[in-house]
Amino acid sequence: MAQLPVIAWIGAGRMGVAMASFILKAGYPVNVFSRTASSRQKLVALGATEKLSVAQCIANADIVFSCITDDVALREITLGADGVVANAKTNAIFIDTSTVSVEVSKEVDGAAAKHDVPYLRMPISGNAASARIGNVTALISGPESAWRQVKPIAQTFSAAQVYLGSGEEARVMKLVVNLLVYAHAQAMAEALTLGRKAGLDWNLMLDTLGQSTLASPWLKAKVALMKPRDFTPTMTGRMILKDLDLMLDAARSNAVPLPITVLTRQLTQELIDEGLGDEDYMAMIKLAEKQAGLTITEPDEKS
Repeated sequence: MAQLPVIAWIGAGRMGVAMASFILKAGYPVNVFSRTASSRQKLVALGATEKLSVAQCIANADIVFSCITDDVALREITLGADGVVANAKTNAIFIDTSTVSVEVSKEVDGAAAKHDVPYLRMPISGNAASARIGNVTALISGPESAWRQVKPIAQTFSAAQVYLGSGEEARVMKLVVNLLVYAHAQAMAEALTLGRKAGLDWNLMLDTLGQSTLASPWLKAKVALMKPRDFTPTMTGRMILKDLDLMLDAARSNAVPLPITVLTRQLTQELIDEGLGDEDYMAMIKLAEKQAGLTITEPDEKS
């Protein structure tokens, strides 16, 4: 039986822990590094080996994954003296699963190419709740030969995998998906506020949406959470703002007007200014209700 490759996992936030846990369950040896010890310990408890730096984490790794927050973090873990590019062993493959800009991803690609490190972009469509049950979609671009090697590992933590091309296609596709999600969320907030102020019963309105021609897995999941008005974050308003800025940057680079996205970004900033930025992004409903003169605490109360 062939020996399984050693996996290095950098970044142990909610998404990272969820995905790496499936790799561990599949029997792969996993090293873990995260900036905070408490985050690392979540994977150590599941069988990972704790490492105290990026360089230590990847020293003997055949496959290196990262799941980090933004452009700054990606540069930090890849391009510095302690980073992936300078310290990856010969023939190690690097995969980043984060949502970051095309520009920084290209910068990483250039550095990786100079050091003969195959680099895959693998942003994940899904949230921490869906990642915990392995129900996410991996969007992949980069060298196809590297993807063929990594695919069995990606299949341990994702329900679907879509290979999109040899360059930055996965980065752009993730922005396309998220643009539609956030626009739908804002439209849902406005629609529910209109229905509620016009006198519709909150639960009956949500049940109807869940059985309508608009019903989708995303909408049904949100309906289940909105009935008890559960705004526990799957993705916060602050995180959404970062993604919206990436979308608008990409739009400027490609001379594409995005008027709905511009407005969604403005409203997301208002959400944060109202103190709702650390709740789930569906707290857009609370903002819409407040703007309409409705109470945001009792969904059955009509104003």
